Amino acid sequence: MSFFSNSPRANDIDNWVCVLEASTDLEIEMAKNYLSNLKIPSNILSKRDHAYSLTVGEMAMVYLYVPNEYEDKARKALADLEESNPDFNFDADEEE
Repeated sequence: MSFFSNSPRANDIDNWVCVLEASTDLEIEMAKNYLSNLKIPSNILSKRDHAYSLTVGEMAMVYLYVPNEYEDKARKALADLEESNPDFNFDADEEE
């Protein structure tokens, strides 16, 4: 049973698009740093409830946003990162 009637979703933010969602801060921080090295601006939105120290599930989602004009470049960079590093799999949590 879920605490929420709907699963959490990335927020709609004007001129920004969510390119990655994960259940840990570490995954998103690594992706943000990777994009930063490629000069792609990004911001993190964390819905993680730090009061309960949850790191999995609906109360722990973290999102990575890039400006709309960088969406294609960011998605390609993250796909290339995942392809070149099989252990770094962004989609592992989403296969449920």
